[in-house]
Amino acid sequence: MKVDLYNEEEILKGCRKNKRQYQEMLYRKYAKKMYGICLSYAGDRAMAQDMLQESFIKIFNWIKNFKQEGSLEGWIRKIVTHTAIDLLRQQKRTQNFISDKEEINEGSYESDALQNLQTEDVLNQVSRLPEGARLVFNLYALEGYTHKEIAVKLNITEGTSKSQFNRARKLLMSWLNKISA
Repeated sequence: MKVDLYNEEEILKGCRKNKRQYQEMLYRKYAKKMYGICLSYAGDRAMAQDMLQESFIKIFNWIKNFKQEGSLEGWIRKIVTHTAIDLLRQQKRTQNFISDKEEINEGSYESDALQNLQTEDVLNQVSRLPEGARLVFNLYALEGYTHKEIAVKLNITEGTSKSQFNRARKLLMSWLNKISA
């Protein structure tokens, strides 16, 4: 089954009729990119796979509600992000933040070696962040949420969101400098 042979409208119509072949096409078209999002939230492959599976179950159940006012990919991404947050919240893993007492070696962040890092290297380092800090980092840096929106979504203060993002960013830069040296 070749996904490219069908346009998005046909795939969408087939999914709305619960036709498995079209659901599989939708999955094949977006799963890899959405798995990357899940991995950035989960920190490990098993959890990311669970997030992806749970997300696509919701996508297939809710696809009839997609109003086609924005992009299908954006709608899917939003479901994946919310599902990841919900699963982390259910596991009560979102409160694991970076303490203000943790020592972060700031060093020089403008290293030429940093430019040679691969996306996988960066994702591996992001996955090392504590759950709560990783969640704030992803929501702000990758998803574009404001600190105010993150505070509401995670039931934390706006100041906590800002400080966790800054600490996560500094810690990541420190780790990335070490592996690129």
